[in-house]
Amino acid sequence: MATDPIQLDAAFEALAAYDWDRDAAPLATIDAAVVRTHGDAAQASDLERRFLTVVAGPSSRAAKEYACRKLSLVGTAAAVPALAALLADHDQSHMARFALERIPAAEAAEALRQALGTVDRELAVGVISSLANRRDAASVARLAELLGGDDDVAMAAAAALGRIGTAAAAEALAAARPRPGAATSAVLDARIACADALLASGDRTAARQIFAALEAALPARPQTHRERALRVAVTSGGLACLDDSVAP
Repeated sequence: MATDPIQLDAAFEALAAYDWDRDAAPLATIDAAVVRTHGDAAQASDLERRFLTVVAGPSSRAAKEYACRKLSLVGTAAAVPALAALLADHDQSHMARFALERIPAAEAAEALRQALGTVDRELAVGVISSLANRRDAASVARLAELLGGDDDVAMAAAAALGRIGTAAAAEALAAARPRPGAATSAVLDARIACADALLASGDRTAARQIFAALEAALPARPQTHRERALRVAVTSGGLACLDDSVAP
């Protein structure tokens, strides 16, 4: 059953004036309308338009965050410009990313990639995390460029490449020359994650090559718990690559 237009108008008027110290009950009408958009493209488009008015308008942070959460459900490529405009805003960036992570349009991933060149260091870590959540293979080259820079950004980029888990991501990690320290450890962990992902996808050869390279680079006799854990992970991964009787 379609949502009553008069009730929906009233609910969006309440949203425009909404803040965290106000009664959220009027928003239940909007929640129900979003649920009813399943299979109704026209209704979804109407709600998307309404939410974008809130995002781009003078509404409170609470109202904008609510709209972003709903755009994660009904948003399309049409929502990307308004959400992208919030990525550099420390108050709004998180929820804008929340929506962009979940909007399936290619434009959403592209907006996140472009933001890496404009947002500050703190927000860049979040944007990288969003690209990782999307498993955005098109971001590999851009993420690879970040592996040798600031530690926090380099660690986030390494982790993202590990989650993307493609052959290209594995090559980028193998070629990385991060600063000694935490970033180096992050790259090692990400290479193992890539190898695991490639093995799970059925590419035993590529996974085996990564595990073999890592095994050769590790100390023959581990001196720390960290080195021992890496040795165990690499050895078990290499053995899994050899056992083709077990499905990835």
